[in-house]
Amino acid sequence: MKTRARPRSVSVRDELTDRIDRGLLTAGTRLPSEPALATELGVSRATLREALRTLEGEGLVRRMWGSGTYVAQGPRVANSLDVNFGVTDAIRAAGMQAGTEQARYWFEPASAGEAAQLKLQPGQDVLVVERVRTADGKPVVLSRDILPARLLAHHPEVADRMLQRSMYEVLEQELGVVIHHGIATFRPVRADITVARMLGIPRGELLLAIWQVDYAEDDVAVVSSHEYHLAEAFDFTVLRRGPGRRLQ
Repeated sequence: MKTRARPRSVSVRDELTDRIDRGLLTAGTRLPSEPALATELGVSRATLREALRTLEGEGLVRRMWGSGTYVAQGPRVANSLDVNFGVTDAIRAAGMQAGTEQARYWFEPASAGEAAQLKLQPGQDVLVVERVRTADGKPVVLSRDILPARLLAHHPEVADRMLQRSMYEVLEQELGVVIHHGIATFRPVRADITVARMLGIPRGELLLAIWQVDYAEDDVAVVSSHEYHLAEAFDFTVLRRGPGRRLQ
């Protein structure tokens, strides 16, 4: 029986994977342009693109429109979209060390939009906690959590602890507030100059933005969160149920 020839794109994929594995192409390295890399490897640009699509699907490279193709930064954190996860817990569950960089907090009057989310009067004080979350020392999420300042009225020192620990953990252990559920909106966005600088990525890189409001058991809004997740660092899954109709 005649053996089918191995697709050239598979050989190209294996060659680039080998270079990554041997450290010849390190995390964050920008690959040569498609014409230059195709010439170097002796293949057509169509063959190269097919190999790059495979590598991107495997999480080994990331391709950014108008910028180029880069070697991915490392392991991915798995998350299920049907579970109200905290970033710290998700990173720990993936077997990586959760950390924080560029952490700061401040108090400010609530904007009309945030006041509506948190059921406050516009102008009431809120606490804003801003952090870059890291997995094994690498930035993966920029988060801004906004809480009614009244929650800390008798425990202002708790704000300091929110900078380094899980927000959910601090709320429950320090303030006795247990998050019952959250309502989230997900949308792909491209990093603006501020977000790109804080995450140490090129401007325009694709991110997954999550806007969420968390509620206590009595349906009182507790936290309004804005998170920018590095797309290459996370694998998101969701349980999709059938329509529940009997087939005729």
